[in-house]
Amino acid sequence: VLCDLHLYSPLSSFPFHHLQNRPISLQIPLSLSPQHTKMEDLGLNAPHSMGTTIIGVTYKDGVILGADSRTSTGVYVANRASDKITQLTDNVYVCRSGSAADSQIVSDYVRYFLHQHTIQLGQPATVKVAANLVRLLAYGNKDTLQTGMIVGGWDKYEGGKIYGIPLGGTIIEQPFSIGGSGSSYLYGFLDQAWKDGMSKDEAEELVKKAVSLAIARDGASGGVVRTVIINEEGVTRNFYPGDQLPLWHEELEPQNSLLDIWGAAAASPVPMTE
Repeated sequence: VLCDLHLYSPLSSFPFHHLQNRPISLQIPLSLSPQHTKMEDLGLNAPHSMGTTIIGVTYKDGVILGADSRTSTGVYVANRASDKITQLTDNVYVCRSGSAADSQIVSDYVRYFLHQHTIQLGQPATVKVAANLVRLLAYGNKDTLQTGMIVGGWDKYEGGKIYGIPLGGTIIEQPFSIGGSGSSYLYGFLDQAWKDGMSKDEAEELVKKAVSLAIARDGASGGVVRTVIINEEGVTRNFYPGDQLPLWHEELEPQNSLLDIWGAAAASPVPMTE
């Protein structure tokens, strides 16, 4: 089936080159800093980048995908609540990292191909088919695309599956996969924390902890944490704002006043001294 999909739109004819070096026009006030910082100094003419921490984890009944929500243009945060987990079919989703434009157009084309696949066969595409379509696009345009993706989902043939497709078009089936700039801080954590046969609650808590740890350490990751749970029963989306995420290392608990910092009760004022 994969070999027939090129009839709809030859991969070699898709103009991926138009995504490169396209400036982004942003209306930024000149008073952004006291020195009237130039847009070039902030990298505001750079393409939108997902920055990103993305993760996919298998558990005993399915998979859980997770991501942060920060999209940046240079050092400027273009969107602090973006959704980096995109639906491909009813039962397959993809986590996107790297260039926002590249990952969006790849997702759109894969979704189109999978729709044609479903019409031809009369049944939903498997997770493996979706992942291989992403791989074909990534490999066929590896000199142009700047995006890494994680495909995850559930199907009746193989259950829950996670596939990592990094830059260049390699495809790797894994029990868990991570990507994006924040992934550098997570390999040791996940090697220690992931275990086979986790429950749904255990797996989702692991995803939350992993993304929040990357947010704490990686300047290109931030915002909220979004998760997508996919199993035989369907798909569940969850949203976790910053005040529902664990704090790490030297991070302080939120403080409301100097009384909290000093450890005094609000009803007991600190005595004044001369």
